[in-house]
Amino acid sequence: MSAWEDVDEYLAGTLLGEDEVLEQVLDENQAAGLPEIDVSPLQGALLTVLARAVAARRVLEVGTLGGYSTVHLARGLAPGGRVVTCEREPRHAEVARRNLERAGLADVVDVRVGPALDTLDALVAEGAAPFHLVFLDADKQGNPDYLERALRLVRPGSLIVGDNVVRDGRVADAGSDDPAITGTRRFLAALGEDPRLDATAVQTVGAKGWDGFAIAVVR
Repeated sequence: MSAWEDVDEYLAGTLLGEDEVLEQVLDENQAAGLPEIDVSPLQGALLTVLARAVAARRVLEVGTLGGYSTVHLARGLAPGGRVVTCEREPRHAEVARRNLERAGLADVVDVRVGPALDTLDALVAEGAAPFHLVFLDADKQGNPDYLERALRLVRPGSLIVGDNVVRDGRVADAGSDDPAITGTRRFLAALGEDPRLDATAVQTVGAKGWDGFAIAVVR
């Protein structure tokens, strides 16, 4: 175990303690053969804290996987709140629904299956009420488009969070032809150039290695 992981374990043990529901979610995801790309416990707790900090009643997530991050987001909802989460893979969505049921959160989460852009366009078309927190954690090459749609679905004061923006430092490679890198660089450029947003990014180390997240607030 690396020093990064040691620190993550210490911080999680000190600040979060044991959480049987979340451990069961990870076990279910592993048993179903889902990719082990969930946020870490500390990162998940950050999502809960951010949702509570903005008193989020409506949260939008792009990239459900097995619902681990979704549980964290839903736990941060203000009373009467709701999460809409987008998942391309029907099998992943079914695992997520089981996990949300186990967590007692199925009634406050709407899992929408299909390509995320189709779901986001449908939300725009139906005149969905503004979201107070948006979490982007799906295919990184799609993030510039997800951001463009998300900006139609938020209000001043809303937060937009993008995960996995450092990618072991490879994001700094302007010559990379990796779609995840080029998509991330375009996403970060869009955050920095858009006059509607104040944005920053934070590098992270820990159980998930060297990565980071971007966070922006709508002016």
